[in-house]
Amino acid sequence: MFLTGTLLNVATVLLGTTLGVLAGARVSARMSESLTIGLGLFTAVIATVMAATIFTDPARIQGDELAILGALLSGVAVGEALRLHDRLEALGAWFERRLSRGGAVGPAGGMAVSDKRPSRIAEGFVTASLVFCVGPLTILGSLDNGLRGDATLLSIKALLDGVASIAFAAALGVGVYLSALTVLIVQGTIAGGAFLLRDALDARSILAISSAGGLILLGVALRLLDLKAVRVANFLPGLLFAPLFLRVADLVRTSI
Repeated sequence: MFLTGTLLNVATVLLGTTLGVLAGARVSARMSESLTIGLGLFTAVIATVMAATIFTDPARIQGDELAILGALLSGVAVGEALRLHDRLEALGAWFERRLSRGGAVGPAGGMAVSDKRPSRIAEGFVTASLVFCVGPLTILGSLDNGLRGDATLLSIKALLDGVASIAFAAALGVGVYLSALTVLIVQGTIAGGAFLLRDALDARSILAISSAGGLILLGVALRLLDLKAVRVANFLPGLLFAPLFLRVADLVRTSI
């Protein structure tokens, strides 16, 4: 079944978030800050390794890195025009207004967040969704599960995400629960697409997507480390553009 690995991943995120929320009640603000910094440092290392693959992998062709840059810049232009990051945060805020604990009922019957206990549901949802869904294991694991029915890579990712969700939930709260829905949609879509279009991507295309994903994930690290409020979701179209720009680069090389 092409959704086996994805469903396992969703389960580990939900379990890890539950453990993190239970632990979070006993974790001080100072500890939460340190957990977030630790996640940021780890994410920065993973992102750097991912982004560097375009320079080190023997499958690449000279000039592929420029194609990745073009894809990333074009992708963020599209993302900014569509305001993807704002829309994703607005979705998180919508959940926040309805799910925040300790909120009061507003005049229209909706939930009004208490000023005494500000919620971080939107931040937890957005940050965890991006970390769990932008990475080589997301792409490679979903493709492998869709193409061959092999859930090994997604099982490894599920374990990593389960551990990470404990730290995220302890630091950012119950909003991390909502990232399980993002994992289901993103990985399920990739796996389903791979199942239907089995020979659409070659090794270089996957390499390009992973490298672009590393650059985007570095933006997540900057946010976690509170160095720069990068509008990360606006860069996501670059993942779709990366293999397309490789084909354009190939056409240019053959025509010269």
